Formats: sequence, structure tokens, C-alpha cells
Amino acid sequence: MPITTKTGDKGLTGLFTGDRVAKFSPIMEANGTIDELDSFLGEAKHYVPEEMVEILEKIQVQLYDLMAELASKGKYAKVDEEDVRWLEGLIHRYEEEVQLKVFVLPGSTLGSAKLDVCRAIARRAERKVAKLALDYGFGKNALVYLNRLSDLLFIMARAIEKREGKLREVK
Repeated sequence: MPITTKTGDKGLTGLFTGDRVAKFSPIMEANGTIDELDSFLGEAKHYVPEEMVEILEKIQVQLYDLMAELASKGKYAKVDEEDVRWLEGLIHRYEEEVQLKVFVLPGSTLGSAKLDVCRAIARRAERKVAKLALDYGFGKNALVYLNRLSDLLFIMARAIEKREGKLREVK
């Protein structure tokens, strides 16, 4: 599979639908942000406990499906309610461990800081996908998934801090 196709040299890129759109279109802005999140998750995997590495790798695979959903204008929507429930189950598991009661200062450990950066990028991706869902009518699955993903990344970061005795509460 060639990496260089030269088909984007005029500022356009192809979607799964066959349409060509500007590289700065809302679809490409959303997918570019999800791609950025994927890259930062790849970095974060090197700084988190092993059980979280497996979670992050599954999420990375699901992010490709989210990007396909957007690049197909919703015709390919593989991420579904079951994937959202999986995220929610993980959120509840880590919530029970952390027992968060107040606001916290993020980034007390290197691993939690990496996850906090990922969380912020996931929130930005969510905002970009919200535009697609509200203005164009596709990306609804991706929107819900990204919302839960940012919550999961937040609570996983807090779990790392709690385990290391570095959870910094704001009182």
C-alpha cells in the first residue's frame, strides 16, 4: 500500500463515500483530532499500569472505527452502545477504586499527566464531532463514545494518582 498518493496535493482529501473534501473541512478537523488523540494514547501506554495498556490499545482500535464512521458520513458505524457500555463499566470500576469527592489538580504523576492530555484532546474531538452530529446529522455514535472516553481517561488518571499516594485534592 503506497503511503504517497499525491491525491491531496491540491488541499482536498477523499472520504470513504468517494467525495473529496477540503483538508480543513469539519470532517477532517474531527478525524485529525481523533488521530491526534490516538497518537497521544500511544505515548500514554508507556507510562501507565499494564492493565491500562490493554484498555488503551482497545480504545485505539475503536478510534479507527470512529474515524471511519466520520469519513463515511455515518454509513459505517461500527462503534455502538455495547462499546459505550464497556467504557461505562470501566468508569464505574475506577470510580469505586478512587472514591473521588472533590476537585483535583491533574497531572501529579507522569502517567496521570499523559492521560490528562489525552482527556483534553478527547474533549476537543468531542466538540468537533458535535458539530458534525448537530449540523450534518452523522457522528452521533462517535459523539457519545468520545464523551464517555474522556470520563474514563479522567478517572484512570485519578486511579494512578491514588495508587501512588499523589492524588491532590482541591479543598
